[in-house]
Amino acid sequence: MSTPTIAFIGGGNMARSLIAGLIARGTDPARVRVADPSDAQRSGLESEFGIATFSTAEAATEGASVWMFAVKPQVMKGVCADLAGRAQATRPLAVSVAAGITSAQLDGWLGGGLPVVRTMPNTPALLGAGITGLYANARVDAAQREIADTVLATAGETVWIDDEAQMDAVTAVSGSGPAYVFLLAEAMQDAGTAQGLPPETARRLATQTLLGASRMLAESGETADVLRKRVTSPNGTTHAAIETFESGGLRALVEAAVAAAAKRGGELSAAND
Repeated sequence: MSTPTIAFIGGGNMARSLIAGLIARGTDPARVRVADPSDAQRSGLESEFGIATFSTAEAATEGASVWMFAVKPQVMKGVCADLAGRAQATRPLAVSVAAGITSAQLDGWLGGGLPVVRTMPNTPALLGAGITGLYANARVDAAQREIADTVLATAGETVWIDDEAQMDAVTAVSGSGPAYVFLLAEAMQDAGTAQGLPPETARRLATQTLLGASRMLAESGETADVLRKRVTSPNGTTHAAIETFESGGLRALVEAAVAAAAKRGGELSAAND
């Protein structure tokens, strides 16, 4: 598949991560264009990747068949309004990485009738270790779907969702999920320190344990429950800890937390109408 010209509207961290992945995988820098109002941001992108940058979205989207919207949700409507005329004339594939913006909202703000892919990446994408949920509206064809997948796959794995209503759950599990892991790391560090470990030792132990356990989940081919049972000897130290987690209602608390995040995601979408 030949690489189309891609215009990134917004040149922040997520756009930078995707651009880095595209260039690393052999995309011609001439095929990448970026719009960002910050002189410093544009200068950095030009020097790092050799791509063309512009101060306005209208200039960046000229000649581009794929528009990657990587701006803050609260400014998306205004950005789209400025581009609606060109969008109707050129019919690009519109891809959004903005949280809480539905495909119907993006399509409507661009004038309607466009192929739109809504995505929800997470922050490990900045390391190429993320995962992105994607939803395509009915006007996205197979080739456009492949293009969107190729771009987002530069930041990690991809998962396609058939029902857009499930994107709030994707946001709650993976979009917000890194913060849950960071909270667990904080708690493990604090607990280790309370047991007398030096703070730096507790930090290193917690960090590497989480990294190693995540790799086992990803690479062993075993499910989480199987791996948990394998390291939980009856009446041993791990068993004592797991019993404490279970009796304290950890599962119910995680379920409630994810439900709260999903509910808030729906509220944010409604607020953007």
